[in-house]
Amino acid sequence: MTRTASIPTTETDAPRVGARGWAALVVLMLPVLLVSVDNTVLSFALPEISIALAPTGAEQLWIIDVYPLVLAGLLVTMGTLGDRFGRRKMLLIGATGFAAVSALAAFAPTAGLLIAARALLGFFGAMLMPSTLSLLRSIFQNRDQRRMAIAVWASAFSAGSALGPIVGGFLLEHFAWGSVFLIAVPVLIPLLIAAPLLVPESRDPNPGRIDLISIALSMATMIPVVYAIKSLAVDGPNLKAGAWALLGFAMGYLFVRRQLRAKTPMLDMALFRRGSFSGAILVNLLSVVALVGFLYFVSQHLQLVLGLSPMTAGLALVPGMLAMIVAGLSVVPISRRIPPHIVIPAGLAFSVAGYLIVAFTTHEHGVLPLVIAFIVLGIGIGAAETISNELILSSAPAAKAGAASAVSETAYELGAVLGTAVLGGIITAFYRGALVLPEGLPADVAHAAGETLAGAYTAAQALPGQLGTALWDAAAAAFGSGVMVTSLIGAGLVVVAGVIALVTLRKAPAH
Repeated sequence: MTRTASIPTTETDAPRVGARGWAALVVLMLPVLLVSVDNTVLSFALPEISIALAPTGAEQLWIIDVYPLVLAGLLVTMGTLGDRFGRRKMLLIGATGFAAVSALAAFAPTAGLLIAARALLGFFGAMLMPSTLSLLRSIFQNRDQRRMAIAVWASAFSAGSALGPIVGGFLLEHFAWGSVFLIAVPVLIPLLIAAPLLVPESRDPNPGRIDLISIALSMATMIPVVYAIKSLAVDGPNLKAGAWALLGFAMGYLFVRRQLRAKTPMLDMALFRRGSFSGAILVNLLSVVALVGFLYFVSQHLQLVLGLSPMTAGLALVPGMLAMIVAGLSVVPISRRIPPHIVIPAGLAFSVAGYLIVAFTTHEHGVLPLVIAFIVLGIGIGAAETISNELILSSAPAAKAGAASAVSETAYELGAVLGTAVLGGIITAFYRGALVLPEGLPADVAHAAGETLAGAYTAAQALPGQLGTALWDAAAAAFGSGVMVTSLIGAGLVVVAGVIALVTLRKAPAH
């Protein structure tokens, strides 16, 4: 075949964007920054929320998990609707709703209402994330430029996570916990102004009909599965968790069967036969499990066990977030020469080392081991996320970028749920099993202390002298007992991600 100047033969030969395209990338980074800031801020605000609203152990997990739960159920639907009606349109609707609900969440008077507000944030957030990634696919057609754009996009997650603890820590030290939700308003207003001017609309030119049954089946698949994971983490193995899991898998089977039979499926299942797509999805999921699980217990350890303020605890994790950004950008030129089945496992080896540092320095009570561990962990996660996201987008046709991006984001959000529910649930179980309460505690105090570490902290503060000290020492020791086991499990998950990349990405060459 003769190569012509007018028709690019590969994505590397595709037209390159100018300044306007990179300005559009800056605009699309705003919702990414917002979501990552929101996730980190909430982790660091959780101790104060627990003290102010006194949630039960289950409610505390729901406050964190209901947002990704709703997101996981709606991402594929919203990504597909974006392909059909316009990805920029979905982005603007999501941004408007997210800002409005964030203001409501800031003033939630009870744990139940905060959970409801977080669920609504998940609804509108499901419109944001697939839109940003799929719009990058349509703007940056040249693969070299797209790889760098995705590295910047992924780094925005890390930058937001690094900025979140600092901004959130400042707010938590000077204002009520609800102030952390108000960050969304000043971030999204510039997006609503600039996106119509700089970001071109894109959609699938042949979207097919809206399949309401597939939409319902996709939600009926994800929500029961994620709920089963949560139930398993909170209550241990039980019939309720098994029933929800079976329901989710049954709905998933029906969803897949319907997609395979449809002329224009909501989600092209043939994508999952490509190792570069399915392997990258699994790497994404397990990497996020490791990252979110780490942040869940380390944020509590820094603030409650070591006694750091939210601001100081946030600053302690900033070096790791910066390492994630640097790794994500630095891996771009490397990935042009070395294939992903080599680069990703090599990067994830750093993350394994980070977890092992935590596991074998549990006897240390200082901050430095955790800082070093998060730097090493961040190097691996940053490199893996950049390459895996680029592989996911490149494996899918441009017209279906919204659906492909939604699958990537579903893996991310499901990983966030699993990180909190599984690793958070494990350390909570160890805490409850190892806690030896001092004698003489009132029944309500003993119950609160036995639920969560934050509950023990609040109870210990209210008790007189020696009794309060004894309770807190017992709670801190019980929490620490689960750190080593949880860290080893986290390291094992990262090893699994590396093996998956090594096996499934062999046919994905460097470009």
